[in-house]
Amino acid sequence: MPCIKIIDGIKLYIYARDHNPPHFHAKIAEFEELIIINSLKSYSGQIPTKHRKKVIQWAEQNQLFIMKEWNKLN
Repeated sequence: MPCIKIIDGIKLYIYARDHNPPHFHAKIAEFEELIIINSLKSYSGQIPTKHRKKVIQWAEQNQLFIMKEWNKLN
């Protein structure tokens, strides 16, 4: 499970051979949220709002990169 980005302590992961829909995991402390790559909507879990905003802001500008990483691993 490679970490594809760290944003202010929030780690973003894509797991190999993971289930659909294509998504990434955002983790900080004891919180984890799965975010769908295409829509950037929450699939499961929840991280604090202030952290989620940072993740979504980065992901909006890097969706192509995230999807390429998903395709490499899945």
